[in-house]
Amino acid sequence: MHVPLTVRDFLDRAELVYGERVGLVDEPDQPATSWGSITYRELARRARGFAAGLDALGIEKGERVAIVAHNGARFVAALYGTCISGRVLVPINFRLHAHEVAYIVAHSGARVLLVDPELDGALGELPVEHRFVLGASTDETLFGSPRAPAAVEIAENELATLNYTSGTTARPKGVRLTHRNLWMNATTFGWHAGVSDRDRFLHVVPLFHCNGWGMPFALAAMGATQVLLRKASGAEVLRRVEAHGITFLGGAPAVVSGVLDAQRSRAGHAPGHGTTRILVAGAPPPTSLIERVESELGWEIIQLYGLTETSPLITINRRRAEFDALSPAERAAKLGRAGAPVIGTRMRIDEHGEVLARANVVMDGYWNDRAATDAAIVDGWFHTGDGGSMDEGGYLSISDRKKDVIITGGENVSSIEVEDCLMAHAGVAEAAVIGVPDANWGESVKALVVLRPGSATSESVLIEHCRARLAHYKCPKSVEFRDALARTATGKLQKFVLRAPYWTGRTRQVN
Repeated sequence: MHVPLTVRDFLDRAELVYGERVGLVDEPDQPATSWGSITYRELARRARGFAAGLDALGIEKGERVAIVAHNGARFVAALYGTCISGRVLVPINFRLHAHEVAYIVAHSGARVLLVDPELDGALGELPVEHRFVLGASTDETLFGSPRAPAAVEIAENELATLNYTSGTTARPKGVRLTHRNLWMNATTFGWHAGVSDRDRFLHVVPLFHCNGWGMPFALAAMGATQVLLRKASGAEVLRRVEAHGITFLGGAPAVVSGVLDAQRSRAGHAPGHGTTRILVAGAPPPTSLIERVESELGWEIIQLYGLTETSPLITINRRRAEFDALSPAERAAKLGRAGAPVIGTRMRIDEHGEVLARANVVMDGYWNDRAATDAAIVDGWFHTGDGGSMDEGGYLSISDRKKDVIITGGENVSSIEVEDCLMAHAGVAEAAVIGVPDANWGESVKALVVLRPGSATSESVLIEHCRARLAHYKCPKSVEFRDALARTATGKLQKFVLRAPYWTGRTRQVN
């Protein structure tokens, strides 16, 4: 017997088995009216209402619905409502500039756009057929339909979400993730992370990031309560952990650093001491941070590695029984590796030192980009673009990146995109953008610039030039002026030469 694996499975089980349990606790401090606490049965009702609302708009199966919003219960309901009805959700990074959002909406062909109230002004002019600002005024239209949505059959290899990611090109690429991709990622994630119906999860990771890493699905199937956090700070994370009895959360190393800093100003044990575990991804955390999580927070730290193209989980590193007798420093060194392949994933390092993966979670390809798809998936293996090594036990360590992508605070930044922006300034003759070590963000964006003769452009002017055109996290934190930039004989920038002085003495070229 073959039964298709679809996103619908997770919500169906949550409603059937845990229908009266609180499924979502919405962010209380937001520009829209909070939904407060709602049960899984109510979530399922609102998701079906959303699907019926799309029916009324004439949005057909397979068509795209885009959303630009902070974490919130409406986001989760829209995610489910879109996917269970055979449509495709396009979650967009809310930090992007309006013209970047416009490109994604147009490229994906989305007919519906859902906008966070905080972003309404900035995104007011986007050309799209149906545009809704999330909030009380649109709740009835979007989520309140009393009609049952049209019955649809969904094959597991049909698209569920289209997630745009920054890469080595200036334009983001649409990653085609199928129902099977999401199903396998969520169940694998849930198993390895030990999700149970006793968990209370804090959504710190933005839901646009690989659909919240698949947690909205894995948690629902097991009946875990999900608490939505709109904007993360170390102090607020600790407050939510304490107020809601959080046992499980995730975040980039920058988030973890913020939590550690906030704990220093508190007396006594950290909230969740001895009961909370935290997933860390987005960049390899330094071993000192791993050790501090154990010693200062009393939390279990779990490192994982993956990409949007892999849904995202392909490796995981958790404390093993064999690590119990080690000192905290020795244990941190073990946990500093990216981890071992998760169940169902095969990995190897090719002759160029690049990490390759083969798994059911690997994307179906890039949206309308056959050349990029063929370059990424070769002979059944996905090329991650990351350099690394695997030890005898199968544990992966990431050493550097083959792609010129900077990861700052868990966000991907295309160096080429920032270079293009800098080159649009009249005073810039050449520009190279690199990632340099940053204690808080893992890496920060640094621009190396050659000015045109006679130009007196300053560092602050160039930074403001970028901030007016790009999402602020993409913009250079510093600018260094040079007489010339290192290039190959054919004129290509030698990024590894430019990066080298800033990474001297480090064993890996990511922080």
